[in-house]
Amino acid sequence: MVNVLDIKMFDKNLNHAIEIINEELKKDRLNRLISATGAHGIVHSNKDSEFKSILNQFFLNLPDGMPVVWVGKLKGHKRMERCCGTDFFDEMIKSTVNSGINHYFCGGKTGIPEKLKEVWIAKYGNVNIVGTYSPPFYEMSEEEILELAGDINLKRTDILWIGISTPKQEKFAYRLSRYTDVHFICTVGAAFDFHVGHVKQAPRWIQNIGMEWMFRLILEPKRLWKRYARIVPMFIIYNILEFLKGNFK
Repeated sequence: MVNVLDIKMFDKNLNHAIEIINEELKKDRLNRLISATGAHGIVHSNKDSEFKSILNQFFLNLPDGMPVVWVGKLKGHKRMERCCGTDFFDEMIKSTVNSGINHYFCGGKTGIPEKLKEVWIAKYGNVNIVGTYSPPFYEMSEEEILELAGDINLKRTDILWIGISTPKQEKFAYRLSRYTDVHFICTVGAAFDFHVGHVKQAPRWIQNIGMEWMFRLILEPKRLWKRYARIVPMFIIYNILEFLKGNFK
């Protein structure tokens, strides 16, 4: 692991992460949490101590963004590679096709999780999607959380996938984990929308040069300009300050 602005980040590649998770799936159900976290989540954690504490209790925080990877490499973790949440989702569904691992999709607008289920059946023949749920925009009551967790447990879910947005999804996953009986709860942000074609994903070369944020900003300027106008400079400033204080290690 590598510390990036006080968040413990996974410092290997996606294949290594997939291997670890598939090995852990053979063991006891421990409700372990996994996030795909980029600069957005890390910057937000420096303003929200509760969120920072939650992220640092996750089993893995996968680096979903090249800026995070570049910082990790500068700190000496040369094997660190980007682990995009969308790719992580895809590879886990593919790698568990014939394993009997049950998946549950929670996120997106009404109809998105159901459409996503159809996508995975058509693409990989993975029929082990045992449940779907579109959470409301408001914060769910304890009774609603218990009802959702009950459905997740009843269907013998192994991996619960949550696709909302940061930091809401991580806090939601952490809250749910108190009541679920699963192996993993994975937060993957916009991966649901990307895989059903609801939102266009940046070409791979744009992702690799760390400019995916610009691609998304061009597509959705009204929704994203405030976020990226803050996140990009703050991520740079926070890391420079850490370096100047002698904590960049």
